[in-house]
Formats: sequence, C-alpha cells, structure tokens
Amino acid sequence: MAATSCFPVLSRNSRLALLSGVALSCIAPLPAAAQAPTVFQFLGTILLDPAYARARDPEGTAADRGNSHYVADAELERARMGDLRDLFAGIASVSVGGAIPVAQKIFVNGIDMLNLAVTVDGVSQNNRLFHHISANAFDPGLMRFVRVDAGAAPADAGPHAMAGAVVMETVDAGDILEGDQSFGGAARLSFDSNGQTFGRSLTLAGRLDAFEWLAYSRRATGEDYTAGGGIAVAGSAADLATDLLEVALQGDNGHRLELSGQRMRDDALRPYRANITSVGRPFPLRRHDTLRESLSLSYEIVGADGMWDPRFVLGRSNVTVGVDQPLDPALGVSRGETGTTSASFQNTFHLSPEDTITAGIDFYDRESRYSDASTAPITEAARNWGIFAQARLQPSEPLSLSFGLRWDQQDFTGTNGWREQFSGLSANASVSYQVSEALRLRAGISSVFGGLTIEDNFIFNPGWDYTTMRAARAENATLGFDWETGSLRLDGEVFITRLNDVRTASYAANAIGDAESRGFNLGLGYGWEGGYLRASYAYSQVEVNGALSDSYGALDLGAPLGGVFALEVQHDLRGTGFTLGGSIEAALPYDDVAAGSDQGIPGYSVFNLFAEYRPTSIRGLTIRAEVNNLFDTLYADRATYGADYASITPLYEPGRNFQLTATMRF
Repeated sequence: MAATSCFPVLSRNSRLALLSGVALSCIAPLPAAAQAPTVFQFLGTILLDPAYARARDPEGTAADRGNSHYVADAELERARMGDLRDLFAGIASVSVGGAIPVAQKIFVNGIDMLNLAVTVDGVSQNNRLFHHISANAFDPGLMRFVRVDAGAAPADAGPHAMAGAVVMETVDAGDILEGDQSFGGAARLSFDSNGQTFGRSLTLAGRLDAFEWLAYSRRATGEDYTAGGGIAVAGSAADLATDLLEVALQGDNGHRLELSGQRMRDDALRPYRANITSVGRPFPLRRHDTLRESLSLSYEIVGADGMWDPRFVLGRSNVTVGVDQPLDPALGVSRGETGTTSASFQNTFHLSPEDTITAGIDFYDRESRYSDASTAPITEAARNWGIFAQARLQPSEPLSLSFGLRWDQQDFTGTNGWREQFSGLSANASVSYQVSEALRLRAGISSVFGGLTIEDNFIFNPGWDYTTMRAARAENATLGFDWETGSLRLDGEVFITRLNDVRTASYAANAIGDAESRGFNLGLGYGWEGGYLRASYAYSQVEVNGALSDSYGALDLGAPLGGVFALEVQHDLRGTGFTLGGSIEAALPYDDVAAGSDQGIPGYSVFNLFAEYRPTSIRGLTIRAEVNNLFDTLYADRATYGADYASITPLYEPGRNFQLTATMRF
C-alpha cells in the first residue's frame, strides 16, 4: 500500500476534486480523510499538513498565494475551544499577543493587522477601536478556513491591503452534514485546570431539499488563571459568549444564496488597561463590555466555470466597547463604536482550467464614534469605492504569473467636520517558476494605496488639525523558494514591508510617519506513515521613522518581535484509536531595543503535549487530553505589549494547564 503521508500536487481545480471525492495527483494517493471537504467530516485523524487547507482555496496554486499561510485542519480543530493565539500557534510569522481575547492583537511579519485587509465571509471587518483592546477578537470555533496573505496581496483582497490580508470563512451546513444526512451536529465540552474554565459549544445543522441551516453557540466561563510559578493574573477570567445563525438556498445548478449573522461578547472585569497587567492605578480592574457583530448576505454559483462565475457579498460589521471610568465618575461609561457597511461584486473569467481573470468593484462606509456622559459624540468617517482586476495565468507548465491593479477613491470626514478626498492606484505582481521537479522559486511586489485611516476613537479630539494629513502608501517585496522531495518540504522567503505617511495621532495632535518591517521566514514539513511534523521560524525587525522602535513607538504599526519559532507534531497509532502529539512555542531573546525601551525582551520556550482517543465503538466521539506549558514557564508572548519596559508588567500567558475536551459529532 502506498504511504498516505504524501504531499498532494494541487491543480487550480483542486477544490472541486476534493468536494467530489476525486483523488488528486500526488506522490501517493490522498488519504481517504483528505477527500472530505472539511475537518468536521473527518472521523479519523485530523490533518496537520496545511496543503489540504490550501487545496480548498480555488486559487491555492496561483503565484500570488506563494507567501500565503494556511491554518491546517488539525490547527483549526485544536483551537475550537480556544482563542486566536491557539488558532495561529503553528505559524511563526503570525504572532498573537495579549493573552486574553479582549486584548489579543495579530501581527503578520511584524506588522499590526490594522494594516491588513481583514474579511470574514467576504465582509470587511473593523480594524480600529480602543488601542488597549482588539477589534478583531474572532472565535476559532466558527471557522472552516483561515488564510493569511503576507506582504503583497492581490487586488481582489480588498481596499487598503497595505501589508497583506487575512481571509476567514465560517462553517456552513455542508461542513457538518455527511452525504445525504438531513440533520447533524457537533457538541463540545472542555475544562481547563488553570482558571477552572468550563467551555461548552453546540453546532446544529439541517438540510431540506435546496434549503439548509446552521446554528452555533459557545460559552466559556471561569476564574482568573495563574502564570508560570503561580503568579495570579487578575482580570483574566473567561467570560465569553458567541452565537452564529446561518441559512442558505442552493439549487442543483449551483446557485447559492446565503445569509449569516454572528455575535461575540466579553463582559467582565479586566485590567485597567486591558492589554497591561500593571499600570500603577488605584483601580487595578474595571469593567470592559465588548461586543462584535457581523452580518453577511452572499450570492455565488458553486463550481462555476467558463466566463460567468460571479460572487456578490453585502455585509455589516460592528464593534462596540464600553469601559467604566472609576477615576472620573462624571464620565460614566466611555463608549467606542466602529461600524462598517461593505459590498463587493466580482466575476471570475475562466479562460482555461489554469488561467483566470477576476474583476469587480467594492465599497465600504465606515464610521467610528466616541461618547461618554459628559461629552457629545465625536466621530470620524470614511467612504471608499474601488475597482479591481487580478489575472492569474500559467503561460507554461513551470511558469505561473499573477498581476493586478485596483483604483480606490476615499472620502474622509474628520472629528471637526473637515472633509477631503483621496484617491490612488494599487498594483501587484507575483511570479512562480518550477526550476526542477523539487525546487520552485517565487517573488512578489506591490505598491498599495492606503488612504487615511480612522483613528483610535478613545483619543478623538474635535480640535485636531487635518491639513497636514496625506494618504498612506505601502510597498512590499518578497523573494522565496519551495523545495519538496518525497515526504520532506522546505520553504522560505525574505521580505520587506514599508508603510509610508501612516497616521500616528495622539489626543494632542494628528501626525504622520513611516514604518518598516524586514526579515525572513523558514518553514519545514515532514510526513510519514500516520504522522506529520510542521515547523517554522520567523525573524522580523521593525523600524519607525528610520530607527528601531519600542512597543509604544510602534503602536498600531507593528511590534519588536525578533526571532520566533513554532513546531507541531502528531502521530496516529493505527488501529488503536489514539493520536499523540505536541508542540513547541519559542522566542529568542531580543536586545535590539529602541531608545525608548529600558530593557531587552527575554526569550522563552514552552512545551505542550496532547493525546486524542477516538473509540471505534462510539462513532463520532473524540476525547482529547492536553498539558500546556508543561514546565510552568513564566512568559508573555513575544507580540504582547510592553515587555521592553521595566515599569510595565505585561499580560503573562497561563502557566501549566491541564485541559480535557470531549467532542461528539452526530
């Protein structure tokens, strides 16, 4: 029998092949589990190889996907009862700091995700709120597909994709139901010893002829956890509620109309500054009530080819935070709200099975508002129209090209009623060339119009002077390789991202500045009969206005990360129902600190182990036992704010934690 640990050789039509159960060409036949569309239908081992996630991307082999990072199915499944840090833990170039969901921020190649285009089910997400709170606290339990485009992003990624894009898709009924099943679901229970956190989630789905529906609900409650060495982290108790409802109509001819709505709420006592443990305030904790909501209506033709393959998305995303002000009771609750209405229409022209052109238009209308008991509401707003086209071509078997253009026009309104219009052209180009059977070289460049970003609404000032403001522009360049032979895969790239004329306002005044992140990424994948290992190392260095930056100077632009390492491994003990594995998260000491820092950032190494059991006598049941931070290391994730200041106690990650999770699919 051929080994099932092969790397698939994926074509542009890989997604259709996976969905129809047709085996793809690869070094050895695909595992039977890989022919199912998503992790929900895998009753055997969940796959750690990200190539299977790439296969579900219709453009997964396009040149512009060369620097894309895919969250593997096993990583998605592992994070279902966790948070964003769990979701991206296996990808070193994507760092998540903040320790608790309300404070977690994502950095890609050292750049803050505020400077990336972020979409969920095609709906543009808000990327700015209170600077101590994340506007992008997504629930991994909702996700079926996650991709990060680092650096040069294609024109159809959306407006202002200055340093790349993050693309997320939520589950639908087809991910839950098997074959002609008309009703099914998944129930999960979890318990974490550190923090006494009890998690529970339920997903239900049904199908009747052309109509299908899905409902998802998750709750997590607990107590404050302790960091390594037994240090209590006040304000870290879990208090999370997430809900999703989705309905869809899909005819035999592939026409699909889908409506979905989701909400996620965290309402609890958090550190006075939610992303910092200690700030010397007389009130160490205060209530933060955060709510994010998203609504999406979409239309597409599933499996379309030829010259008519449309997709239309209309949506609304909204993030609100209410923060108590115990130091100034007259303010009552300070409230910030950012809402975005967005729409996009695109059509993919299939010139051949390998050659496509995607063209379309998109729009957003975004407003951010601050209010409290003593202040009239203060707002900033931006409206943007864009037109774009992206070609993905394969002129010859070894050569793949991707290039695109987009034009954006932005109308901006300031806090004092000031109005200005900005417009600009964005361009990108990527090339991939198969030098030999094992080696592929790739490169990408882009110049991206960024417009004027809406600022942090908790520093809104109606007295700001906007006359010096300019539209931001970003430049990206990458050069990389992929080397694959047998069951071994190596990849890597060097990168540089420049952000020019980006807004760096404070309450006192508007300002603009420049930022740059440069570095390299290395990756390794190795498969064997029943197992897989994934490892990556990322190094980035961030400068602001031409000099190395500290955490505060790089706020909303990037973070001083240095070298970060991630490793995951799992092995299926065939015939026993057991899967064993573990992971390592590590960061090297970082001493290239800026003048504003007063200490270097210490390194750390964290080890995690797990065992899963799927009894053959109970179909659909999976029991997973984990021990995370095995050696009880005291550390803050490298992307967590403030570790380069002696006066700040950063948000430490949990110490040793035993977790037990039971999942039942039915």
